[in-house]
Amino acid sequence: MEYTIFNVKIHCASYTIFYYNVFCYSFALNQVYPIKLLQEVKMEKRVFLIVLDSFGIGAEPDAAAFGDEGTNTLGAIASHPNFNCPNLKKLGLFNIDGVTVGEKDAAPIGSFARLQEQSMGKDTTIGHWEIAGVVSPKPLPTFPDGFPDSLIHEFEEKTGHKVLCNKPYSGTQVLKDYGEQAMKENALIVYTSADSVFQVAANEELVPVHELYRYCEIAREMLKGEYGVGRVIARPFLGRTADTFYRTTNRHDLSLKPPRKTMLDLLKGAGRDVIAVGKIFDIFDGEGVTEKIKTTGNTNGIAFTKALQTRDFEGLAFVNLVDFDMLYGHRRDVAGYAAAATEFDKFVADFIPGMREGDILMVTADHGCDPSYTKTTDHTREYVPYLICGKGVKPGVDLGTKLCFGTIAQTICDYLGVDASTLDGKSVLGDILN
Repeated sequence: MEYTIFNVKIHCASYTIFYYNVFCYSFALNQVYPIKLLQEVKMEKRVFLIVLDSFGIGAEPDAAAFGDEGTNTLGAIASHPNFNCPNLKKLGLFNIDGVTVGEKDAAPIGSFARLQEQSMGKDTTIGHWEIAGVVSPKPLPTFPDGFPDSLIHEFEEKTGHKVLCNKPYSGTQVLKDYGEQAMKENALIVYTSADSVFQVAANEELVPVHELYRYCEIAREMLKGEYGVGRVIARPFLGRTADTFYRTTNRHDLSLKPPRKTMLDLLKGAGRDVIAVGKIFDIFDGEGVTEKIKTTGNTNGIAFTKALQTRDFEGLAFVNLVDFDMLYGHRRDVAGYAAAATEFDKFVADFIPGMREGDILMVTADHGCDPSYTKTTDHTREYVPYLICGKGVKPGVDLGTKLCFGTIAQTICDYLGVDASTLDGKSVLGDILN
């Protein structure tokens, strides 16, 4: 009997299915007979968006208005002996528009851009909202002279604890200056910074963590309208004396809800997975998140991200690596920051070979925090990197400088087939896909 073999390949919007069917055609009977279904393969589309918290790459044009002229987080760490990032170099980090440190790669394996913040701020909340497609034209309120006495008195009454400090302060120095008094008087340490934050520190041995969280929930309810800070942050610590106090990993952020729907909401509404790793859940107050994974720092966050790579999901894994900012940027620790970059670079080397056909890796930041800038210990107004790679991404595409971190949200939604017409920014997907 003579026969012919037919193969069928079907393309769908969000994935590709290959059906391999062997058919037998009988010339004598003029009929086709199916013999066997061999294989079915689904290509999920997954985006791993990793925010290196505060990894700026140079002062923005309006940096002087924020007191940050001349700042450059990448520039501060690139020449340190602890900095060794050959894999970020391969992604095109040093090829980015305006980056003058490091050696450019002759043939970058990814596409890359420099992103300029459009929002009027330089804090975590506004930065992440803009990454998710929501620009903030007005800055969130800050309190350079501390919070109003009336508000502090109300907080004392509602918590039953005396409040100490109520000034802008370094998070580590405030423990040295007020920690012992707080323990003697069973008081709460309330402080702020140049950012829009209301921070509450307490010793875990005197104020259990769950109680501190409850006090922060009280503060979050109070801080609305003209007092509506971006974040209320629980800052538990341990130790008995000024020279032994240290902050624990039980930090907890209570953010304002975004003013309108973000990329996360749109993806969730379209049935995509939105997995929040690190403080992403807190930053968006849980809005648009389908799963949250709490982390204790960069090393832990990196491990969870690598584990996610082996899981089946379709959508976004949104990761924040906080140690760059919290442990090294604000503490002006150049050596520690450089070492953290090297640790992440090793992760990149391990992650890329395991990427699936439909995976895209994106690396960016939410603001700067130049560890060499000693005028303040606050965030710095800087451009951020945007590194993109994957099996379907064109290598070596220089996207130049793009206005608005929302470029990221638009590109992600475009890739995942979700309408993002309500978000700020413009997609670059057409420029980077093969």
